[in-house]
Amino acid sequence: MSAPMTNRPSGRTTHQPTVSEREARQVAEAAREQDWRKPSFAKELFLGRFRLDLIHPHPLPADDDVQRGEEFLAKLRDFCETKIDSARIERDAQIPDEVITGLKELGVLGMKIDTKYGGLGLTQVYYNKALALAGSASPAVGALLSAHQSIGVPQPLKIFGTQEQKDTFLPRCARTDISAFLLTEPDVGSDPARLATSAVPDGDDYVLDGVKLWTTNGVVADLLVVMARVPASEGHRGGITAFVVEAASEGVTVENRNAFMGLRGIENGVTRFHQVRVPAANRIGEEGQGLKIALTTLNTGRLSLPAMCAGAGKWCLKIAREWSAAREQWGKPVALHEAVGSKIAFIAATTFALEAVLDLSSQMADENRNDIRIEAALAKLYGSEMAWRMADELVQIRGGRGFETAASLSARGERGVPAEQMLRDLRINRIFEGSTEIMHLLIAREAVDAHLSVAGDLIDPDKSLSDKAKAGANAGVFYAKWLPKLVAGPGQLPRSYAEFHPAGHVDLSPHLRYVERHARKLARSTFYAMSRWQGRMETKQGFLGRVVDIGAELFAMSAACVRAELLRTQGDHGREAYQLADAFCRQSRIRVEELFERLWTNTDDLDRKVVKGVLGGAYEWLEEGVIDPSEDGPWIAAAEPGPSQRENVHRPIR
Repeated sequence: MSAPMTNRPSGRTTHQPTVSEREARQVAEAAREQDWRKPSFAKELFLGRFRLDLIHPHPLPADDDVQRGEEFLAKLRDFCETKIDSARIERDAQIPDEVITGLKELGVLGMKIDTKYGGLGLTQVYYNKALALAGSASPAVGALLSAHQSIGVPQPLKIFGTQEQKDTFLPRCARTDISAFLLTEPDVGSDPARLATSAVPDGDDYVLDGVKLWTTNGVVADLLVVMARVPASEGHRGGITAFVVEAASEGVTVENRNAFMGLRGIENGVTRFHQVRVPAANRIGEEGQGLKIALTTLNTGRLSLPAMCAGAGKWCLKIAREWSAAREQWGKPVALHEAVGSKIAFIAATTFALEAVLDLSSQMADENRNDIRIEAALAKLYGSEMAWRMADELVQIRGGRGFETAASLSARGERGVPAEQMLRDLRINRIFEGSTEIMHLLIAREAVDAHLSVAGDLIDPDKSLSDKAKAGANAGVFYAKWLPKLVAGPGQLPRSYAEFHPAGHVDLSPHLRYVERHARKLARSTFYAMSRWQGRMETKQGFLGRVVDIGAELFAMSAACVRAELLRTQGDHGREAYQLADAFCRQSRIRVEELFERLWTNTDDLDRKVVKGVLGGAYEWLEEGVIDPSEDGPWIAAAEPGPSQRENVHRPIR
């Protein structure tokens, strides 16, 4: 075997800020949007209150938005069908420049940008439909468009930018300039308190130094949103701050174009800043607001990933249907064999639910009546996990052909179905824009916000006895009113939600009663856990993850039922929609029951002991007998500030 990894150089940067766990949590907490000024269906769900009135009747877009959106989708569909060669993008690992130019000419870069800045002004609903369409033609194209508009320059400027910044940059982003978002660093992922890139004030400018990793679109971008740390000094409050940076600025070097197992056409790189001067006028918001800007941008920006996940589900369903009808085994189509049929039913029902979650969340974002920070996060979490499972099941349904590349299938005379590519391309969504594990913690923090707001001081070791006494009194008042409401509710009444049992249709009302009952059960479980573990609750990540997963299933069940009822009232496949919603809810209920069981019956404590043994070397003997083909090198590349020693591979597309 090669030398033990523990003996290899760590490569950790020496200029990295030293941050304790508590300090890191304080930075993340300060960046959170603290207030709840609008109602939230998902927040209420985690509190045991099933507010169906917040999502039913299903909100609908305005007629003119629908007309404008459908007209654009028709143009985009024609472009995708005639101009985008997915196989070529996969083969060459690059989106052809003429495709990107054509997308610019079509106005795709400005889908979410207001018409007064030269954009198309599409709603969130139709923006997501467009992403699903483009992403189905090529996931790399979908990623480029999503990174540009969902987290790139347009979205943070729309929310936090000055009028001068909007006038300057939005027209460029709408038609010509590709943007990218730069937060991650070689040694900084989901813990931004350790951010090392600096922005030092110098007159009317800031001077940026540092290295950013995994800059999606960074290789071809014209404009960058960069998060950098401003040191506190006289006249400067300092803190992590957001800037718009011209990618062509002196001192900006794209040092590497990264390659991945999937999304081979994305232009993702490593970007170094050395003494890059950025005008103070390019600062977004105030100093120290960078993380808040990033998180707020992601509140709706996260909906782009589930959009492409829903599109992937639709494609998986199409291929599963066509293949399973054509392929025969033991005298009948494989779809009619239960082992395969159950997989197809899962794909069909889950695709329906994903689209329901996406459209509901998107329409709520457009109406801006509800706070959807939890809904969008749940949509991202649930969509990325379920789409991956659907693609995996499709590969299994296709058998050996699912593992074979589209190019190989085509070369030997069969239909070139890129099932294995879809599996590879979807895998990153469980990591992009917040990994599943981080999303669990983020959503869990929001889900228990009401508890922490009244009882947080009770478990805070830094609070005084008087603060704890005050918190105890407040908590007593809150729980005296809240806990009795978790005992009974409409979910126990057999006639509740009767409008979801129209004549001649499957009865969906039992599923909504189930959601109501289990929302209360989830809230009781969370309260019991907080009482049991108190300050140690934040370390119980397995428990918190299951709480969030239960909430995601209950949200998806609610969205599926509401969407089915909408389609019924519109006379648009209502009967079939009810059948799919029923199938999804029955599948989901099985998962929910398992998750509830695992809240209290699990191996979490034993797992922690095993992990300590692994890290301590107790099981190194288990690693014997294999060869490690990894190449030598540090686990984390050095990212010391300084001039670049590498060729600039930045290539703006004009």
